[in-house]
Amino acid sequence: MHEYTSTARVWGLTCPGFPEEVSRARRWTRDILRGSPLADDAELIVSELSANAILHTASGWAGSFHLALAVSPKVVALSVTDEGGTGTAPKVEQPSMDAVHGRGLGMVSVIAHRVVVHGSHSGYTVTAELFTDTQPGGHPC
Repeated sequence: MHEYTSTARVWGLTCPGFPEEVSRARRWTRDILRGSPLADDAELIVSELSANAILHTASGWAGSFHLALAVSPKVVALSVTDEGGTGTAPKVEQPSMDAVHGRGLGMVSVIAHRVVVHGSHSGYTVTAELFTDTQPGGHPC
């Protein structure tokens, strides 16, 4: 294989920060991953991360959010980048039983094999990775 050739494929989508765009993000993810055993998990993760961007950052205040989807033989990586505007980074929380919010990123961290947060108050990118090789002792990457 040529040193500049990769078997990974990458897609990107920018959405306005409207609630109905979450369904668009899910549909886009489902279409790209059609036939993949990871499609349902990926769709749920993108839905949650997109909703978080709209609800908790400047992306939902007449802004936008960006999705990136990278697919390789070993991993599906889903990233959602928001427009920031909050003083805190996205994090897994332990909400009370009657809390209305605060469970989404925890759910994503349970479904994904790895979750990474990058950025600053001007914008965060949350990346969730789903490994295709999940056999015991397997090394996906």
